[in-house]
Amino acid sequence: MSSKRRQAREWAIQMLVAADLNPPGDKEAFIAGLWDLLASLEDEDGGPVAAKGDLRKFAEKRVNGVLDQVEAIDETLKGLIDNWELYRLGTVERVVLRMGVWEIGNTDIPAPVVINEAIDLVNWFSGPRSRRLVNGVLDKYAKGRTG
Repeated sequence: MSSKRRQAREWAIQMLVAADLNPPGDKEAFIAGLWDLLASLEDEDGGPVAAKGDLRKFAEKRVNGVLDQVEAIDETLKGLIDNWELYRLGTVERVVLRMGVWEIGNTDIPAPVVINEAIDLVNWFSGPRSRRLVNGVLDKYAKGRTG
């Protein structure tokens, strides 16, 4: 199940990167258009990318949650990132941090699981140097929420 959720998180990151680079006016049309684009692509087995059912809902919940709360999430992140401005982060790092903060604050998924997934995602989409940043910021956020 976790590898499937990992795929859904990858889709969510791709959508959130697109939204970060070109903020959508109509969120629902934006998400539907990206699903159509994904459906036109091939998966590793040469078949169409299948984004259906629970995995699609899992990804959409993250995209909608982050987009609905992006200003509040960014304010939270500004308080967690020492000596650095949020706009100076790479797009992938910023988006992964946003989704991590949203997941820790809005789901029952344990923070260590969210942080591990975020580290894997930023490593995949960006590079190994970003792992420390994402780990440090999300760990600081999670610890601040629990005490």
